[in-house]
Amino acid sequence: MYIRKATFADAKGIAKVHVDSWKSTYKNIIPDEFLKKLSYDQRTDLWNRNISKEGNYVFVAENNEGEIVGFADCGKRENNNVNNSGDLTSIYLLKEYQGKGVGKQLLKQLFLQFEELGFSRVFVEVLEDNKTRYFYEYYDANLLKSEKITIAGAELNLLIYEWNNLNQVLSKF
Repeated sequence: MYIRKATFADAKGIAKVHVDSWKSTYKNIIPDEFLKKLSYDQRTDLWNRNISKEGNYVFVAENNEGEIVGFADCGKRENNNVNNSGDLTSIYLLKEYQGKGVGKQLLKQLFLQFEELGFSRVFVEVLEDNKTRYFYEYYDANLLKSEKITIAGAELNLLIYEWNNLNQVLSKF
């Protein structure tokens, strides 16, 4: 497995992972009608914008054949007003690559980026029914709060976690 910074040429591969992982991760959590409407083309456009956005950092995981099997990104959300802090905005993997250490490698890359940026606190938002929350908890994310959100007419619980000791997280790798 190879982890590297994403380029514009990766947008299509990231979009495929994004759509496919949403369909598997959020099945029976987010309404099927919403998941069926996800589009590789729309997500490719989104990832072209995300890759080009200043202050946003996107990384990909490639398998031995050079195919993108996962991605992660981070930066600072516009609504984050906390000094010296950033946001882990996503980590997604194709289902067949989950549980094999790829997410751990991507998380490490994000935390190295946070360290380089001088952040002392990192936030991540995750749906309560998304089992990835346990991955974040394993790496010492602390639950700050829960809030209700609506996606495609479904009311869901959004959990907001925080890391306030980046060195502690990095020592786990």
